[in-house]
Amino acid sequence: MARSAAPPPQPPDKKPRVRNAKPKIERAALKLFIHEGVDAATTREIADKAGVSEGALYRHYKGKDELALSLFQATHNRLSQMLTEALSSKGSLDTKVHAAVLAYCTLADEDFLLFSFHLVSLNRYLPYDKRREDDPVSVTEKIISGLMDAGAIPKGDPALKAAMALGVVMQAGQNKIYNRLQGPLSQHAPALSRAVLAVLKSA
Repeated sequence: MARSAAPPPQPPDKKPRVRNAKPKIERAALKLFIHEGVDAATTREIADKAGVSEGALYRHYKGKDELALSLFQATHNRLSQMLTEALSSKGSLDTKVHAAVLAYCTLADEDFLLFSFHLVSLNRYLPYDKRREDDPVSVTEKIISGLMDAGAIPKGDPALKAAMALGVVMQAGQNKIYNRLQGPLSQHAPALSRAVLAVLKSA
């Protein structure tokens, strides 16, 4: 009796091309980066979690490191713009500070996953980010220096005042990430604004 021919080998499973793959990849990457860390996550894991092929990821990014940096910079640059607009607007110092703090808190509440990744990644990416005039810290330092020159707040070291003021809101954001602060961050904006003003007005 003749032996039946073996079935031809099947090609490996290929995921069909997914429309709007980029946002799916970015959301999946954010979740893995936050819970596992950038170093531990792999492009295959990101693609699987996003429901796309690994090739789809490489069509948008060279790899996970470029993807992670892109996600970080998206929030970093938007934060710079929001702080510039708030602190350069018309009105009293109190009004400007409240607008800046509320902008920071609103950014967090709009997309807490992206905000969380930015905050927990500062130590990883800022040392490699060339100092720019439009990064959030430089923007804050410049505006604080202008307030000092105008006599709106006491003279001092703008870099130190900026670090202290930013620390108020950033530590609150960090505590929210680790579930030590309840509710949307924007509900704490008035208290955070008062704390930032106290820092700025201190001698």
